[in-house]
Amino acid sequence: MFRWMLGGREAQSSAEKNPVLCIGEDQPKNCFTELQVLKGHFDIVRFLVQIDDFRCASAGDDGLVLVWNIETGERLQELRGHSQQITAITSFTCNNGLTSHTGLITASSDRSLSLWDPDTGNRVQTISDLQSSVKCLLVLERLCVWLSGGEELCVWNKDFQLHCHRQNHSDTGITALIELPKNCIAAAMDKEIVIYRLTVSTDSSVSVAEIRCLSNHQDQIRALIDGLFASGSHAGELILWDAIDWNILAYEHILWEESHASAQAEIRLAAPKPSEMSIQHLSTNGKLILAAVGSGLYVYSVQTRTVVAYRKVAHDSNVLHTMLNGTLMSCSEDGSVRMWEIQDLPLPAEPASPGFFGLWTFGRSNKQTGPPSKKIVDVPNSRTLELTGDLIGHSGAVQMFVSFKENGLVTCSTDHLLILWKNGERQSNLRSLALFQKLEENGGL
Repeated sequence: MFRWMLGGREAQSSAEKNPVLCIGEDQPKNCFTELQVLKGHFDIVRFLVQIDDFRCASAGDDGLVLVWNIETGERLQELRGHSQQITAITSFTCNNGLTSHTGLITASSDRSLSLWDPDTGNRVQTISDLQSSVKCLLVLERLCVWLSGGEELCVWNKDFQLHCHRQNHSDTGITALIELPKNCIAAAMDKEIVIYRLTVSTDSSVSVAEIRCLSNHQDQIRALIDGLFASGSHAGELILWDAIDWNILAYEHILWEESHASAQAEIRLAAPKPSEMSIQHLSTNGKLILAAVGSGLYVYSVQTRTVVAYRKVAHDSNVLHTMLNGTLMSCSEDGSVRMWEIQDLPLPAEPASPGFFGLWTFGRSNKQTGPPSKKIVDVPNSRTLELTGDLIGHSGAVQMFVSFKENGLVTCSTDHLLILWKNGERQSNLRSLALFQKLEENGGL
């Protein structure tokens, strides 16, 4: 349906694509049957951020920030000021007791930071000539401060005044920041997670101190999430941490182990490319963690500390972004956005993933007294991810998406486009209601 409407990618032949993932045109569980293409960017669109229930902002390699009305698809504002690509963007809501106002903070490769008013399109504050580009931003609304991470960690107030900063000694710098309890934050730097604590003095000044360094990952950290403090690495390591004392609660590692086809022969699986094991993104609903591992998806239960559902090949290319909040969704370098449902694993086990149980080892950390076991570990009650919706519209890699619940879904891509996906049945009802209201206003004409 979407391929015909958009003249997009041709469907792959059955020899090229796993038939299990060819859902076809009839998708009864997919409500996104209407779409609207939003144009305005002229380079890769990498970021989306929700401003309120009806507005979002997009940013990318063209240095532009565009503000959109997701009800109508109208472009409301065009924020110009950066001379190079946007490297990070976040919203910042200030409350003065009576009213609240949401602004946008952007960081760019031009080594500047800007505060924007999305209502007017004006640039309210700007900081130029930073020592290096900022890679990530974090807002702590409770303390009314925000942080920027890169080669150094900086703490700023709402007026863009610098409270304090700390220089980092990692070659990669800070690539991700999350908030932890008790005024603490976690910063991902290469293979390590550094815990900092912010202290607010009586004169409202803020200081930051490094209090612990977590060095349990064996490769670069690619994903970091709060709520459930968890991290994922390029080598396929998933670590669940205690958010209070920062000890390891669970450690999982995707491994390519030896497979025994028979008693007489032993077959070693070919070594995968590093990207096939890399955890690119993590999301959580508080009880489960959804990990994007290469082109696959794995659902991990925090309560049982086990993988409860999986799909080793969920997309044709690497998964870049996921969502596990009501609807389970993923997007990929292959240009698709897919909807999933956790279902019981059929018997015999799904042919598409014969080696799954041999890919996971379960246990604490890497502090083992002997060599890792090559025995296939059985995972009881494991289920699969069944494809329930396939949104085909982009011609390039889909970088991320933002859900506005009943108001729709927004995706962005390397094809320079945004697509606003809407519930077709709901939109039809709204149009009918609007028509009836207009007829009543015109006296039934």
